[in-house]
Amino acid sequence: MSKVTFVFDKGKDIENIWKTINDNTLKDFSQNIPQKIKGAVQGKTLEQAGQELENINNNFYNSQILQIFTKTLNNSWKTIEKEYQERIEKITKKPFVKGKINAYLTTISKCPYSPEEKWFMVSVFNNIFGCMQTAGHELFHLQFHKYFFKKVEKQIGAQKTHELKESLTILLNLEFKDLWFVEDKGYEQHKDLRNFIKEQWQSQKEKDFDVLIEKCVEYLKEK
Repeated sequence: MSKVTFVFDKGKDIENIWKTINDNTLKDFSQNIPQKIKGAVQGKTLEQAGQELENINNNFYNSQILQIFTKTLNNSWKTIEKEYQERIEKITKKPFVKGKINAYLTTISKCPYSPEEKWFMVSVFNNIFGCMQTAGHELFHLQFHKYFFKKVEKQIGAQKTHELKESLTILLNLEFKDLWFVEDKGYEQHKDLRNFIKEQWQSQKEKDFDVLIEKCVEYLKEK
């Protein structure tokens, strides 16, 4: 079984803040970031902004509460990790992503991921249930990237494949919600696609993820 480890890395958080303020492509995640932090980042390189951001967040970075929260996340995920992986494998009919996966804590709401390096982020200002849901969401992305992304991309291009990847997390509400008790809301611009996926999945007597992907590809080809 693969292992997800929640960890706080100051450098990762600073880089995430810097990227979020300077590059918002899918959604403006910088809206709720304090102006003091924005001022330390805008128009500056990562190296220029890094030390100032560290000084601003220094008290929080050294807080024992952060350590306790990280430990709580690890303990909480352990209770559902095996069940989550088994469900992913059953749904996708593929082995779960192998190896160690790092879940980095971040002090903002944007939670990126890297399928190549096998890591993702969760926000420290979310509650435990929300962090579990975020973990499930990002791990679903890693699974999709490993087994499906390139094949789908050849058919409908990168942008629509990313839209599909994000929208497929509606399945978390149908098959995983009992693990963390909160909904995966997705993005407003994907509402129609998410509803299509939900309808297609629920209409299948024998659940088949490959068939679902085929239906979604045909749907997106017409868009």
